[in-house]
Amino acid sequence: MLAWFFSGAFLIGVVLFQPIPAVSAETTDTVCYECHGNMPGTLGEPVKLWRSSIHAENGISCHSCHGGDSKDMANAMSRDRGFLGVPKEKDIPAFCGRCHVGVLKDFKASAHGRALGKGGPTCVSCHGNHHVLKASLELINEKSCSRCHSYDRAKVIKTAMQDTEKLIVDIEGRIAAYKKIGADIDRLEKGLFAVRNHFHSLFHNVDVEKVKKEASQIQSDLKKLEETLAKMDRTQQRRKIAGVVTVAVALLAALLFHLLGKTFKHEKDV
Repeated sequence: MLAWFFSGAFLIGVVLFQPIPAVSAETTDTVCYECHGNMPGTLGEPVKLWRSSIHAENGISCHSCHGGDSKDMANAMSRDRGFLGVPKEKDIPAFCGRCHVGVLKDFKASAHGRALGKGGPTCVSCHGNHHVLKASLELINEKSCSRCHSYDRAKVIKTAMQDTEKLIVDIEGRIAAYKKIGADIDRLEKGLFAVRNHFHSLFHNVDVEKVKKEASQIQSDLKKLEETLAKMDRTQQRRKIAGVVTVAVALLAALLFHLLGKTFKHEKDV
């Protein structure tokens, strides 16, 4: 009986204290890549690239960028249904900026934006076109930057921002874990969204001192989010311990009642 009691308490503790898995996003198929997915060469390549992109991860499909009717194969590329096709190089920032409004503003104000149409890069130069890469410091690298200029300034900026990005990734994971168990994290999500947008606005900036100063301010804002999460962690831990104690007490009470019952029966029989 005691073995059963301790085994039950241990299993309950394992369940209550096990790690919380992260949430993954799903996408919905459209006629665009149902058709192009079966095509060879360059006609099918965009679909293969898209499937492993940040757009696919967040449910952003072909028609989200290129327009058209995503449910009707005959009219998928109809201009009457809003099909836009492929933008010219100088129009790419505005094309992407329909969704990424703030990023477009930052890009236009940057050295890269001012060089648009004069041999400067566009969004796809760093982020890719169909295999769209998530905005991160990995995009700032010697191989990419040195295609156009020295990597020196970009390296200093990247170094100044690395600790900040680590904090953002960590907090993002912790918030996702709480969301999975139904916790009220609306304010935390909004707070992180605002801070992350501020952080991403620095990606197009080439003013080293400004990047250092703003990265420091962003870290201060992230610390406040961490403090809130730390309070939630402590509350969650207390609840788990209370749950284990409650179950243990209930099991112990059941054991005592069982033993008392056996004792009472034995005395009665005697």
